[in-house]
Amino acid sequence: MDPRIREHAEIVANHSVDLQEGDNVVIDAHPVAEDLVVALHEVIGDRGANPVTTSQRTGKRQQRAYLRAAGGDDADVEFETPAHERALIEETDVYVAIRGSDNVTQTADVSPEVSAAYNQAQRPILEERLSKRWCLTQYPAAANAQLAEMSTEAYENFVWDAVNKDWDDQRAHQENMVEILDPADEVRIKSGDTTDVTMSVDGNPTLNDHGEHNLPGGEVFTAPRPDSVEGEVLFDMPLYHQGREITDVFLEFEGGEVVSHSAAKNEDVLTEVLDTDDGARRLGELGIGMNRDIDRFTYNMLFDEKMGDTVHMAVGRAYDDTVGEGNEANDSAVHVDMIVDMSDDSFIEVDGERIQENGTFVFEE
Repeated sequence: MDPRIREHAEIVANHSVDLQEGDNVVIDAHPVAEDLVVALHEVIGDRGANPVTTSQRTGKRQQRAYLRAAGGDDADVEFETPAHERALIEETDVYVAIRGSDNVTQTADVSPEVSAAYNQAQRPILEERLSKRWCLTQYPAAANAQLAEMSTEAYENFVWDAVNKDWDDQRAHQENMVEILDPADEVRIKSGDTTDVTMSVDGNPTLNDHGEHNLPGGEVFTAPRPDSVEGEVLFDMPLYHQGREITDVFLEFEGGEVVSHSAAKNEDVLTEVLDTDDGARRLGELGIGMNRDIDRFTYNMLFDEKMGDTVHMAVGRAYDDTVGEGNEANDSAVHVDMIVDMSDDSFIEVDGERIQENGTFVFEE
């Protein structure tokens, strides 16, 4: 086994989820990630914890079969929240999800309406997972390398360079941005002639993501006040959602709500996301990428949103830890991140002060 896999497992256990003796651990992984699952079992065994492995969240082939059989093309289909799956998570102390696939478009022929209905039913389980010590990470599978237009070896190097690093140093670098954003009121993001949006983050904490819940980490993020977002955004980097590529997403906000939207490709998928519930038309997150070891776009939001020359915004659910006491938390069954390239003709202003220009932060100059 590649020694970097064992190092990856150790970082998950020691840094990301603080694994303790006696912990009940659920590992949710596709079979292609077996080596990392095995390494995690070794670490869990050394620690005296108790592992269970599933492919419930990341096993897209079986999920496709179920959704096509249960939902078909029925736009009005409803799903029940599976009580036995929820019970498993309720009895869990630690939840580790490992991305990795043999086909990244496995669910491409599941209708967006059926996927949206399924996500609604899964929402109580999502909320339960988020209440645990949890980590989402990536195994460098061949299908993910292909999507990134890289050889498998090059993608392995890319993933483990981004994951197996000194997270204390990364935390200190990102703390510079936390100190600017945490006490702030208004943030303005401008990029070319296509993006000019403002929002208030007043009273909402800024979090420093240094490889705990998301591995790799490499961003600072907070929640906009839901009714404060005004302006237009062109998300000029693509994303994959429900097995489909969505490109050139354009959102126009008034009073915090998306009042107009478009996409160059798979606009129907975007529409279904925004129609999930009322909260899906408002922003739940503003994130600023700061991981300089992630230096290329790979069609993988776990990495792409951390790039140092980007910002990302998510429609839908706001994370509880990013909502200040007494402030409204945007509530939704979805949380979909989208990215703006800030490397050229772009800037971020915080309370009227320019803190990043063309991808370079003021504390990096």
